[in-house]
Amino acid sequence: MNQSVTDFTISTRGKGLYEFTRQVVPWVREQRFTTGLLTLFCRHTSASLVIQENADPDVQTDLVRYFERLAPESSRDYIHTLEGPDDMPAHIRSALTGVHLSIPLLAGHLALGSWQGIYLFEHRSTPHRLSVAAHLLGE
Repeated sequence: MNQSVTDFTISTRGKGLYEFTRQVVPWVREQRFTTGLLTLFCRHTSASLVIQENADPDVQTDLVRYFERLAPESSRDYIHTLEGPDDMPAHIRSALTGVHLSIPLLAGHLALGSWQGIYLFEHRSTPHRLSVAAHLLGE
């Protein structure tokens, strides 16, 4: 069993989904594994990782809008407000979607479906440079 690790940096412009499949796939290919498991881990508490459709951008728009309604910035229910009105809702959204993904590697390729992409889901309003750790285990 072999393993490889790296970090991906994703620059955001604020809230939204940022596909980084095109960064991950070449790195996985360079490792020359045929079978294994890729684990991706977001190193932030106000962003998350999701696998979503990458064919129709309306899916991403609808997801962002849905999470805006689910955890609104205007809620008076939040006690944690030190980092601004978008921070506590970002933590809630991250908790609901998760900060890690596991993707099987089959015959040297990530087992993603035809319309699936790997996304960082930025839940804060301001631009950030976010880090995603990758660990590939296989042979």
